[in-house]
Amino acid sequence: MPSSFSVRSATQADGAFLGDMVVEAANWRQGGARPKHQVMTSPEHSRYVAGWMRPGDAGFVAVDAHGESIGAAWRRMLPRTDPGFGYVGTGVPELIIGVKPIWRAHGVGRTLLQRLCDDARAQGFARISLSVERGNFAATLYRSEGFAVTQPGIGRDTMVKRLR
Repeated sequence: MPSSFSVRSATQADGAFLGDMVVEAANWRQGGARPKHQVMTSPEHSRYVAGWMRPGDAGFVAVDAHGESIGAAWRRMLPRTDPGFGYVGTGVPELIIGVKPIWRAHGVGRTLLQRLCDDARAQGFARISLSVERGNFAATLYRSEGFAVTQPGIGRDTMVKRLR
């Protein structure tokens, strides 16, 4: 059973771990594991971590009692010319979140999500968006934290939270 964890701000050195968390997020389905190289060489996933940390990037990393990274949530501003899955408009950051499987359902994702939203609000953002595939249990977490579906898509939904 996983023990306690803490949360710290993400740094430039966390780029590789954020890539691992993109792979976790992409492979949320039981038995649906795509190889890391396959996920990270596709532009639709690599755009979330390429060149981390760019101006405007911010995030948090959860670490276990031994200091090992176990999950992360971060936000990135993506341009209209290269939008992410959850793009809703200029000036609305998109969040990405991933948690190692053994740590899921232990409050790590919720804690990271809350910290990221609080930080985005403090930075003056009015809204934050994300994309979630249909059937992903994380959608229940997002709804409970105030996200609402704004753009139903094919197999996935874009959700937005108002921050003020």
